[in-house]
Amino acid sequence: MFLNTRLLGVPIPFHRNFEEVNLRFYVKKKEKGIWKRGVVFIKEIVPKPALSLVANSIYKENYHTMPMKNQIEKREDELLIRYSWKDKNWHSIQIMAESKAKPMEENSEFEFITEHYFGFTKKENTTSEYEVCHPKWDCYTVKEYHLEIDFQKIYGIDFKHLNDQKPLSVMLAEGSEVHVKTKKYIS
Repeated sequence: MFLNTRLLGVPIPFHRNFEEVNLRFYVKKKEKGIWKRGVVFIKEIVPKPALSLVANSIYKENYHTMPMKNQIEKREDELLIRYSWKDKNWHSIQIMAESKAKPMEENSEFEFITEHYFGFTKKENTTSEYEVCHPKWDCYTVKEYHLEIDFQKIYGIDFKHLNDQKPLSVMLAEGSEVHVKTKKYIS
């Protein structure tokens, strides 16, 4: 869930709180002898056309607009999170987790996945890099999960094989405020 979202520091009415579901690759780039860990988004799904328009034109991302809904229920000892989006059919991700977040363990798989502070985008022959700043996130212990996704329909034929695979890991993070720094162009 994106909450209290701002574009270049300015809140946009009716576009501050929204769901996003994305498919990404984790990458690294060596610069001046130091590895920069980052992400490349394959496709980002949001519920409002203006979000896709701005993200695709300003940030050169691959946003798509689809109807979306969410369910977030906090119970005494459990947390239920469900995100759904629709092309012709509904697709969803659902997680049941313990209700208390725990600090991130150093050198854990959770740290490896969440501690990426750069994003890379490519449009035609130009690649840009932007830095993403946020504190370390806490995590929840996932008790069970359920996926209803036709990866081929949503992401294309290259991702069809995911329809028959179980995830290697399923994680739930307590996000935070995120600051995206100005992008730079790289070769």
